[in-house]
Amino acid sequence: MAIRMIREENDEILKKKSRVVEVIDDKIKELVKDMIETAHKNNGVGLAAVQVGVLKRVFIVDLYEEGKEPLVLINAEITQTKGEHEVEEGCLSFPNQFAKLIRPKEITVTYLDINGKREKLKCKGLLAQAICHEIDHLNGEVFIDKIIPGTLEVITEKDRENKLEDRRKQQG
Repeated sequence: MAIRMIREENDEILKKKSRVVEVIDDKIKELVKDMIETAHKNNGVGLAAVQVGVLKRVFIVDLYEEGKEPLVLINAEITQTKGEHEVEEGCLSFPNQFAKLIRPKEITVTYLDINGKREKLKCKGLLAQAICHEIDHLNGEVFIDKIIPGTLEVITEKDRENKLEDRRKQQG
């Protein structure tokens, strides 16, 4: 496993659409392990492959819940949404920047797991928000393009850690 470099703000790869994964081979499994390690090293809730320079429809989400492994989603598609609400988001590709935007309250997503098994997940709260955020990355969209005008905030690293901890507690 290895820590990968996270592509940031003005890197044009972040605006490119990721390609469907045809085969879940050892290379994809290694990518996933590296992504989990990279997200953990950077206190990230989620990380898309494009953020580490790989244009594949792969991302991970980890809410750091006791006894739960990070969620690995390959070729994910949101098949249903319900409701909307205002949320605050940040992104590892936009260090220490947070803003408010509108996301669905609940989603249903279909995807392949790391073993190639087709899965369907209904979720809400931070998990739904994180999945929407990461799917945006796969489509070449970044959260900064969707923010509610006037809500962008640049904060210190310590403030960022506190915000992430508060969000995890709220999910609780």
